[in-house]
Amino acid sequence: MFVGDTARRIFGFLRVAGLSLAMALPATSALADAGFQRWVSEFRGVAAQSGISRATFDRAFRNVTAPDPEVLEKARYQPEFTAPVWDYFDNRVNEHSIAVGRQMARQWKPWLDRIERAYGVDRHILLAIWSMESNYGEVLKNQDIMRNVVRSLATLAYADSRRAKFGRQQLLAALKILQSGDIDESHLTGSWAGAMGHTQFIPTSYLAYAVDADGNGRRDIWNSVPDALATAANLLRKNGWQSGRTWGYEVSLPAGRKFPGGSMSLGKWQSIGVVRARNKPFPSNDNAELKVLDGREGPAFLMTKNFFVLKRYNNSDRYALAVGLLADEIAGHGGLVRDWNRPFTRLSFQETQELQQRLTAHGYYDGKIDGKIGQGSRAAIKAFQARAGIAQDGHPSREVLNVLRGR
Repeated sequence: MFVGDTARRIFGFLRVAGLSLAMALPATSALADAGFQRWVSEFRGVAAQSGISRATFDRAFRNVTAPDPEVLEKARYQPEFTAPVWDYFDNRVNEHSIAVGRQMARQWKPWLDRIERAYGVDRHILLAIWSMESNYGEVLKNQDIMRNVVRSLATLAYADSRRAKFGRQQLLAALKILQSGDIDESHLTGSWAGAMGHTQFIPTSYLAYAVDADGNGRRDIWNSVPDALATAANLLRKNGWQSGRTWGYEVSLPAGRKFPGGSMSLGKWQSIGVVRARNKPFPSNDNAELKVLDGREGPAFLMTKNFFVLKRYNNSDRYALAVGLLADEIAGHGGLVRDWNRPFTRLSFQETQELQQRLTAHGYYDGKIDGKIGQGSRAAIKAFQARAGIAQDGHPSREVLNVLRGR
């Protein structure tokens, strides 16, 4: 047992009382320190059995003396809100992410040429993953987000009963990464759950797929863009990526009929009235599965094998589709023919930033001006709508922007 009974009682009491762990159990607590240090001492033996040397272990835990209360806050109090489908895609596939992706395609072209040849994965897919995972590396510069991976994972293993197994498994993998010499302990940083580098690999996935693309002797997905992109390409290739094939197609559905579940050939789909958007022909007769993420009134897609390979990176239809759509936009193939079934007219990325700026100026919003609508932006919009006497739906609509502009 890695979590002491005293610690279990404390965490259980806090959950029942609804108290903040960050306030109720600060990192300086003698009780927390003592219990955590006992756990670290016990875990040393587990690490040794997995081949971790004493020197590596001591280096990793040199400055890790207490659990990270912010990790526990994030782990235990994840938001329950599920963004509407249009919100998810607007925040990820927009003018900004497309423009930066094209810039990165030019900047990293020699490396993308080499990675594409070596792994057979389309460069635009890799750029889209890079955008989705770390905003082309911008997230790594945010010290409020990046955390000590050893401390984060030790915290989960010690104090989070739901993620204890995950924490121990990933912590052992992180120690193996340190022991390999690919990165030192001061630069082994990641998200609160241990996702690391430009392409956000958890430690076990790093051990399985990490690549030294730039040939400097280290698999450095934190500081080497070539290593990070090649690592993502290696994951996709090893999970069955089909070179030269797309992830899927936007399609139009005939009205008034039901469609079978499961996979059929593209020819079979055509025979029952499913037509590719813009009346383009299908270039092959691959098998595909119909996906309608926003009901019959929204866009529809026939997904081929590569879509499901993308889900090996993140097991979410929304994630895989966002990668595919963003990749197509970066490549210049154009966007959706049929928009999401949204109840308002979409603002541009620049207009969304303006909306946030004007909400800030009016005292409703104090978050980042990033053109992305999250919970903070929605709450600010609702508060402004209530004051303005318009429907309180929290949507970033042109109506709200025009009212803010004083029109």
